[in-house]
Amino acid sequence: MSDLVSQLKERFGDGIVDVNAETIDDWIEVTPDVLLDVCEFLAGDSAIKLDMLNCITAVDYLHTDPKKAAKADFDPHMQVVYHLSSIEHKHTLVLKVKVDRWKNGEEGSLPEVPSVAGIWRTADWHEREVYDLSGVLFTGHPNMKRILCPDDWVGYPLRKDYEMPLEYHGIRGR
Repeated sequence: MSDLVSQLKERFGDGIVDVNAETIDDWIEVTPDVLLDVCEFLAGDSAIKLDMLNCITAVDYLHTDPKKAAKADFDPHMQVVYHLSSIEHKHTLVLKVKVDRWKNGEEGSLPEVPSVAGIWRTADWHEREVYDLSGVLFTGHPNMKRILCPDDWVGYPLRKDYEMPLEYHGIRGR
């Protein structure tokens, strides 16, 4: 892992934000602006060859309880997490990208991360699911639309401040 981190830091500099090689799944945090280049490197370098995207998820770091929020050691944000594998070399890596909960702090304006669907085809579906449920927009995605919720659904159900509607098209939910 240290060789890989050295290569990435040499190549992408400040775009490599943090590293943790002391967990079950080693992870590297990168900035959104280098994500695409880092992914192309990880997938294309023959010694690394992370040729399989297992999944993409998003984590909403937000405390809705004011008492817990006051004690939190982080500012509210979203984190997009990529689980990668090399079939040939039998190793894995987790990439993380931290973004604001709302683009430019403007509530309702979705945070953006570049799409990796051009690198791993499975990202097409994973990115759509993260968009649909967590409200992260993947720029450059070939078909960025909802995949699980109806097209006219309001909000993103996996965000911690999401409020379930009382009814949908006249159908009462509670």
